[in-house]
Amino acid sequence: MKSISTLSVAILMTMLSSSPAAAAVDDEKAVAALDKEYQEAVKNNDVATMDRILADDFVLVTGLGKTYSKKDLLDEARNKRTTYENQEDSQQKVRVWGDTAIVTALLWAKGSEDGKPFDYKLWFSDVYLKTEKGWRYVFAQASMRIPEGGSH
Repeated sequence: MKSISTLSVAILMTMLSSSPAAAAVDDEKAVAALDKEYQEAVKNNDVATMDRILADDFVLVTGLGKTYSKKDLLDEARNKRTTYENQEDSQQKVRVWGDTAIVTALLWAKGSEDGKPFDYKLWFSDVYLKTEKGWRYVFAQASMRIPEGGSH
């Protein structure tokens, strides 16, 4: 009986010591996938998906200093003023600290807004918070648009 107890304790200790690292990797993967899902929802003006992912008190700050709320982004998607050919990110990096995750990536957006074409790249940082309902997108900061021909 003693050897089963010792073995159980050893297994439990191993699980506990590796759990934070495994959880962090799982969280990185979950947030990376969620951020990609959000970009796809923006591309498709998918209000329901955007609404599910964005926190109620979400704020976006653009490179020009303009701010947008969750309501602003959902209204924009509902109105379909913007249509996208591309809304994809690359060079995505996710960092997790406990219940907070930050995604940095290079975004390429191409399409039209109010009939006027656009095609640009910019860097962004997205902040996600782990809640009782799962990860929620709480804050975003976007860079100025990168001059054509530049990527970093």
